[in-house]
Amino acid sequence: MCAVQAGFLGKRTLVLEKNDKPGAKILISGGGRCNYTNLYASHQQFISQNEHFIKSAFAQWTVDDTISFFETYGIVGKEKTLGQLFPVTNKAKDVVEVFTNLCDDLGQEIRCNADVTGIYKVEEGFIVTYESNGNEIKLLTPKVVIAAGGLPIAKMGATDFGLRAARNFGLKIIETAPALVPLTITGKDQPWYQQLSGSSIFCRVWNDRASFEENILFTHWGLSGPAILQISSYWKPGEFIYIDLLPNQNIIELIKQEREVNGKKILLTLLAGLYTRKFAEALTGRLPVEKNLASLSNADFDKIDSLIHQFKVKPAGDKGYDKAEVMRGGIATDELSSKTLEAKKVPGLFFGGECVDVTGWLGGYNFQWAWASGFVIAQGL
Repeated sequence: MCAVQAGFLGKRTLVLEKNDKPGAKILISGGGRCNYTNLYASHQQFISQNEHFIKSAFAQWTVDDTISFFETYGIVGKEKTLGQLFPVTNKAKDVVEVFTNLCDDLGQEIRCNADVTGIYKVEEGFIVTYESNGNEIKLLTPKVVIAAGGLPIAKMGATDFGLRAARNFGLKIIETAPALVPLTITGKDQPWYQQLSGSSIFCRVWNDRASFEENILFTHWGLSGPAILQISSYWKPGEFIYIDLLPNQNIIELIKQEREVNGKKILLTLLAGLYTRKFAEALTGRLPVEKNLASLSNADFDKIDSLIHQFKVKPAGDKGYDKAEVMRGGIATDELSSKTLEAKKVPGLFFGGECVDVTGWLGGYNFQWAWASGFVIAQGL
C-alpha cells in the first residue's frame, strides 16, 4: 500500500520482500478469503499504550477510502458478520494482485527473496544491506520504511526484524506478546475440555478490561473461537476469564417457566435443547442434570446460574506466536509522529503496520491499520 500510494504521488520506491512472493499473510488471512477491513473500524477497537495515536492515520485514510480503493481496482466487498468485509470472490489472492498489479503499472519494483541484514544511517540517508541468492547487496536510499510485521507465524517468514531495527536506532519497544490467540487449559480440567472438543457455543466472554459476544470453540487443549481470540488480547497469564454460556437469556427463568408446564422434565433434557446433547451430558458432575425441574433446590439454582452465566476459567497459557493472528506491543507510539509515522529521533525512517504498538481486534481491523499506515507514510516520503 505504501509503495502504491507513493507511486500515485510520483515517488519511486523499492520493496524488499524476504519471502519468495509478496503478501503471504494476506493470502492466509480469513481462511484464504481475506477480511480486508471492517465497516466500524475506529481507534476504539485497538490496543495501544496511546489509544489516541491512530486517530490521525484513520482521519487521513478512512474505511470508506479502503472500500473505494479496492472497488476502483475490481474488488467488491460483502459484509459477513459484525462489519467484517470480504471480497465477494472470497479470494485473498485478488487483494494481493491489486497491489502487485499497481506496483507494476507504477514502476514500483518488488524484489523477492531479499533478506535485509542491516540498516545504517549516513549523511546522505541510509545504507541498506540485504542478501539475495547468496549475494550481499548494498543500497543507498534517502528514506526507509519498515513494515516487517510482527512475530506471529514464523513459517510465513515472520521475524523480529522490525523490533531489532527499532532498537538499533534507540527506539523504545513496548513488551510484546501473542494476541488474537487460542488459550490452553492444563491439569485436572483438561479432560473435560477434551470431551467437548469440537463443540461451538455462542457466548459472552469477559474480564475486567473487555467483553465480547461471539462463538467459543472447545478444543482438546483448551479454548478457541472468535470470542476467545478477542479476549486473549486483553488477558495476561495468571488471570481468570469469565464466560456467559447463555448471554441473551436467563437460565433460571427458563427453568422456572418450563417447570410450570412440565416439572417432571429432567434438567439434562432442558439443557440439551439449549445446547447440544454432548454439551449437556458433559455438565454431569458439575450440575444436577439428572434431577427433574420440580425437585431443583435454591442451592441447585445458584449452582446452575453460576456455571451457565459466570463460567470461570483460568487458562494455563496461550498457543504462542505460531497460532496467534497478531502481536500485542511493539515500537512505542511516542517514538513516532502520529501524522506521518516517521521516527522522531531518526528523520527519514518510518515504521508501519503490526510492528508498531497498535493491535486491532479480530475482524479486519488490523488490515485497516495496515492500509492507513501505508497511506500516511507514503505522504511523508
